[in-house]
Amino acid sequence: MGNQSCAKDRVVHGHPCFGGNRHKNGRIHLAVAPRCNIRCGYCDRKHDCANESRPGVTSRLFSPRQALEHVRTIMSDEKLGRLIKVVGIAGPGDPLANEETFETFRLVKAEFPEMLLCLSTNGLMLPERIDELVTMDLHSLTVTINAVDPVVGARIYRDVIWREVHYQGKEGAAILLKNQFEGVRRAAEQGLVVKVNTVLIPGITDHQIPLIAEKVSEAGAYVMNIIPLIPQAGLSHISPPSPEYLEQVRAANETIIAQFRGCQQCRADAVGLVGGGCSASIAV
Repeated sequence: MGNQSCAKDRVVHGHPCFGGNRHKNGRIHLAVAPRCNIRCGYCDRKHDCANESRPGVTSRLFSPRQALEHVRTIMSDEKLGRLIKVVGIAGPGDPLANEETFETFRLVKAEFPEMLLCLSTNGLMLPERIDELVTMDLHSLTVTINAVDPVVGARIYRDVIWREVHYQGKEGAAILLKNQFEGVRRAAEQGLVVKVNTVLIPGITDHQIPLIAEKVSEAGAYVMNIIPLIPQAGLSHISPPSPEYLEQVRAANETIIAQFRGCQQCRADAVGLVGGGCSASIAV
């Protein structure tokens, strides 16, 4: 228990996306995971502008060895190097569906053991890969969960590929949701600090958010991050929530689980301070 408590303190005070000082602690996202096992209605990975910040986009894919060299370059920079405390993998696909994720973490951990390791996932493969993540000494985990009800999930997720079988509609959503909640529970039991991201999609996820908050809180998640929809792809016709409505939803769920309010919906190749630059090519 003592080791778990120390690990949690490191994440909470050192990771800018878990409450750590975002003005002093930076992160580097390594874009090594191109393949994805689900298709979300709000996801568009086809287009990239270096000046936009949104999940799932990158200007360049790295191999694990190239990613390590990228970390070396960043850490050797006099300005950036002293800021970076976290090495994360957040896509552009799902990290757990890419073996490159695990090789990259092994390489980074061997050369930069002081770094916090972080991963963001849709959670589909989390129950079956959690032991590997624990063995690699992963410190923090973000799981995106947008529904409790598979009927609602079917409105968000177009396709789910589970154990090489292609599922659609409610059937696919049910598999995904089951694995997400089980994965959060098992990760928390193993001592990882877990954040749950939920996309606020007006008219679709509003009424699901309190149910998600309750389930992930009971499962041991540390914090919830409700983020606004970026209208694109299959959900381009839905207007994003206003800042006032977003804050209203966050405040309404704060009595259930702590709410994170500093998210910038970062790119898969973000580097530096949160909010200080969009991509690896932009210095803070």
